[in-house]
Amino acid sequence: MHILDSNNESAGVTMSTIYEVAAKAGVSPATVSRVLNGLKVSSAKSDAVRAAAAELSFSPNKTARSLRKQNSEVIALVIPDIENPFFTALARGVEDRLREAGFSLVLCNTDDDTETEAKYFEIAVSENMAGVILVPAADHTDLSPLLSRNRPVVAVDRSTGHDIDVVTMENRAAGLSATRALLASGYSRVACIAGPRGIETADDRSGGWQDALNLADRAADPTYLCHANYRVDGGRAAMLELLSLADPPDAVVVTNNLMGVGALQVLSEAGMAPPAFGVAVIGDLPFTTLDPTSVTIVHLPARNLGVTAASMLIERINGDRQSPRTVVLRNEVAIAVGGVPTR
Repeated sequence: MHILDSNNESAGVTMSTIYEVAAKAGVSPATVSRVLNGLKVSSAKSDAVRAAAAELSFSPNKTARSLRKQNSEVIALVIPDIENPFFTALARGVEDRLREAGFSLVLCNTDDDTETEAKYFEIAVSENMAGVILVPAADHTDLSPLLSRNRPVVAVDRSTGHDIDVVTMENRAAGLSATRALLASGYSRVACIAGPRGIETADDRSGGWQDALNLADRAADPTYLCHANYRVDGGRAAMLELLSLADPPDAVVVTNNLMGVGALQVLSEAGMAPPAFGVAVIGDLPFTTLDPTSVTIVHLPARNLGVTAASMLIERINGDRQSPRTVVLRNEVAIAVGGVPTR
């Protein structure tokens, strides 16, 4: 089979094939494909393939390759909130890795709405996109429109219940570490502001909060657990609710960066800015006027999540048929050192 370069097709110029490059380099066609798509192979094989391709003037035609595969060189990244810096960093990691492999990226924002999500799946199929990287809007996300057409899908941050590749973080450990840091600093009544009930990350991180209290022989007070949307206004509403309790907490674990901004705004307005009131946030704060050492931050590997998910998807597009994998990336905790709680 010959691959025609679109610029030379009308002149009847026939380019070398991937099989000829493989034969000259002494490797398999699959190895040639991996090298050309930026996937890892040994340096010796990579050098041999590139030398053979240069000698044979081999230039893979993306349009022809797309026609053979019956899909485009475009990937859809479906995320819940493009305004959240966490997902912006994740998208950057995805785009950087895809660009290396010759793919383009289409960004799709769902606002955690499953109907919007489903429409994007339809578009991905109708436009013959090569694959989808997805932060699911819910634990009941329906991937059948994609999977029934053999579109590879990688889930990020949250699982889907489908038998597909997943890249996630140590979410329960993040809640545990954040809470332990506050307890170690001397705070005794630690509350938790979590995302919507039923969202995997929200449940896991609040579960880590409960684990830390149990390990410290402190029962988790159910009135100290608030669920909110993953935005600034959600953090504000939850923090106001906690401060209105008859016996309010003296510290809080906030399980998302934007909610953390909202909680800190309320505390500052009430004259209770850290360390007067303990705060630990899971995710890097996009902005704050506070001394950064006054808040415990659990740093999340957002960009690495994107790079890892994109690499896994490229492998699937290029024919990887191994069993679905789950990759869990580690977090990093920056402990607050801004002082001790005010009694």
